[in-house]
Amino acid sequence: MERLANIDSSSSPGSPMLIRSVEKFLRRHEMAASQFGRHAAHDPRLVTDLRAGREVRPPLDGRIRGFMAGYDLARGTAHVR
Repeated sequence: MERLANIDSSSSPGSPMLIRSVEKFLRRHEMAASQFGRHAAHDPRLVTDLRAGREVRPPLDGRIRGFMAGYDLARGTAHVR
C-alpha cells in the first residue's frame, strides 16, 4: 500500500503525460507515429489512438515507457526530466 501512495499521478495510465512523453520522443527521434506504435506495442494505431484519448492499462503503459527509455539508452540520448 505504501508504494501506491508514492506513485506520481501524472504517470498514471491514460494520463496526458504519456502522450506528451510519446510526442516528445517522436520529435526527438524523427520517428513516425505508426513506426513507434509497431515497435512499442505491436500496434501501428497506438499513437493515433492515444491522441484521440485512448487510456492504456499499467502493463502497456510500462511497455511504452520502457521502449522509449531503452531506445534512448541504446542511442545515448537518454532524456533527463
